[in-house]
Amino acid sequence: MEITSTANPRVKELVLLGDKSRYRRQTGLFTVEGRREISSCLCGGFVPRSVYYCPQIISLEEVESLFEGSAVEVFGISDNVYSKVAYRDTTEGVVAVFEARERGLKGISLAGDAPFVIVLESVEKPGNLGAVLRTADASGAAAVIVCDPLTDLYNPNLIRASIGGIFTVPVAACTSQEAYEWLHSAGFQILTAQLQDSSPYYDIDFKRPTAVVFGTESTGLKEFWRQKADRHLLIPMLGKLDSLNVSASVAIISYEAVRQKQS
Repeated sequence: MEITSTANPRVKELVLLGDKSRYRRQTGLFTVEGRREISSCLCGGFVPRSVYYCPQIISLEEVESLFEGSAVEVFGISDNVYSKVAYRDTTEGVVAVFEARERGLKGISLAGDAPFVIVLESVEKPGNLGAVLRTADASGAAAVIVCDPLTDLYNPNLIRASIGGIFTVPVAACTSQEAYEWLHSAGFQILTAQLQDSSPYYDIDFKRPTAVVFGTESTGLKEFWRQKADRHLLIPMLGKLDSLNVSASVAIISYEAVRQKQS
């Protein structure tokens, strides 16, 4: 079956799932585009509902190979329909609908002697969170905790920016209080990235369970985390500006943890 009309109810649903976070929450569904992202989502244990492919871009055999072993409805769509539902122009002609699941602290399991956890407070831009997730995946972070999130974890921009990292890294969304209690009970040292009363990040011992909390670039960390932290760290700023993009800060500190644990 090939869908050729943009007025088709399934096409309308795909558009809503891509555009409206409220609709994603109501239905418990979300969309993923591209073979790499879909493969990461499947490997992350997410359950597919349906898949839509454009035969002019990708073959049915390639789609079936991608979803091998999964019970999923497959629909062909015409060029004009694909251009309507695709969130970006560079995907490989395939869009899939998956079942969302709760991303809470109970879903995080810690392994190793010195797990490293990235905590983000009130992150708003999907691109920033996506970049952080790519760093978390690359550096082997144990988890990313998003406190009081202002962006939807199934936002298509986030999925795209993370290149599927939202599915390969354990991610939890919760309040700051819940995150603090969970980290404290698990024996983590809690560090905040801030300029005031801080030590250079390379003077910190990361060879123990460590969580580093990062605030927003516009307002910085809230007083809650400043008071709860065991220590404060900073990245020396040698120029005229006083801050880095949060994803750059996360990358620098994450790889200092990697360096120390591998040395």
